[in-house]
Amino acid sequence: MGIYQACDIRGVFGKDLSREEAERISLALGFILAGKTVVVGGDYRLSTPELMSILVQGLCESGCKILNIGQAATPVFYYALKQSNAQAGIMITASHNPAEYNGFKLVLGDMPVSEDDIQRIAALAANGVRLPQPNGIVRDYPVTDEYLDFTANIGQAGNLHIVVDAGNGATSLIAPRLYRALGYQVTELFCQPDGNFPNRPPNPALAPNLKQLGEKVVAVKADFGIAFDGDGDRAGFVDEHGRPLDNDDIMIILAKQYLRKQQGTIIYDAKCSMVVPEEIVKAGGRAIMARAGHTFAKAAFISENAVFAGEISGHFFFRELGYDDGMFAGIMVAQAVAEHGSLAAMADNIPNYYLTPDIRVPYLQADKEQVIAQVAHKLSAYLVNRIDGVRVEFSDGWGMIRSSVTEPLFTLRFEAKSRPRIQEISAILIAALPVELQNTVQAEVEKYLSRV
Repeated sequence: MGIYQACDIRGVFGKDLSREEAERISLALGFILAGKTVVVGGDYRLSTPELMSILVQGLCESGCKILNIGQAATPVFYYALKQSNAQAGIMITASHNPAEYNGFKLVLGDMPVSEDDIQRIAALAANGVRLPQPNGIVRDYPVTDEYLDFTANIGQAGNLHIVVDAGNGATSLIAPRLYRALGYQVTELFCQPDGNFPNRPPNPALAPNLKQLGEKVVAVKADFGIAFDGDGDRAGFVDEHGRPLDNDDIMIILAKQYLRKQQGTIIYDAKCSMVVPEEIVKAGGRAIMARAGHTFAKAAFISENAVFAGEISGHFFFRELGYDDGMFAGIMVAQAVAEHGSLAAMADNIPNYYLTPDIRVPYLQADKEQVIAQVAHKLSAYLVNRIDGVRVEFSDGWGMIRSSVTEPLFTLRFEAKSRPRIQEISAILIAALPVELQNTVQAEVEKYLSRV
């Protein structure tokens, strides 16, 4: 899988993403943004300072006016964009990927970047385009304290006990400050910035990565725990028993918080359990499915003027912010717990169906889109939704295969309202897969069924 992905540009720095390619990308971005005001920031990965320097140099060559927020969390970057009225922004980060990865998270206008935008940048970089312009300038733009004040002012104060697991990422120095500013008791876990991510991988959507957080919540008798990814725009939660919660449940809890106050549209992604739209509709909301992936969810959030949006990856978008913010998600979960009691009880009151976790298999040598097209053709007798890969829908379940937008993998998922039915639905889709994938996927389905 190349570095030019559906939602951003990222890869292993020094390997997939070489210094030379980063220079070409920065010049291509300068060509596109020539003369504009651009917010630039970066997370705490070890390669971020070098990539930041390359980016700033490329933008300056094209006469851009750069507002440099320095090393910061992505929600701070989004806040800076909003407050400065800059025309664009570029964040150096690889989000939830392992430490050796890095890349460019892009905001090039009012709407999120599209796949066409990414391919245009790739083409310009490949052609070595550059547009020398005079008067490129760089101005430091420290906004972290402003972000904290703003976010605390729109959040609700409380006195719950929260364990904050920053995973040594970009929220390490600010998430504890934010929650304490609102009156919460905070126990810190891995809240020292370290781009090696020495204590856990930076993906909070995977339950094994929340094990230490769960143990700490139980040990200190906290009300819940929250974990962040490397740049702070994703979050994962554990309840008061230290149990990792599916983000499907968190989405429902937060959607209900909003729908109690105002009716409106809620965006959910194509990998979510079917209980998500069911519960949204029960609460009086309008449920709209989006393709999985940050920019696709955000585009739907904006175009539908939604009150809230969420992905099972841990991105949560809020109307009062206009962007996704893992730290603000923690404030809203705390508000729900304060108003309605135990987080575990709220999650347990949500119906559960038979839903496999992501089944992740490496790409074959064949072109990924060709594989997806072949699967769709073989399943054409069924109700096929092509919003995101191939999703086969039934009245009592669904199955899907899609290509990851951030890793060189296919991901598959199956859900049904009964055990026999999930076996039937998974068998239908597995039979349409390339032979080389079938045994691996079947083994993962059987592994899931052995646990439930």
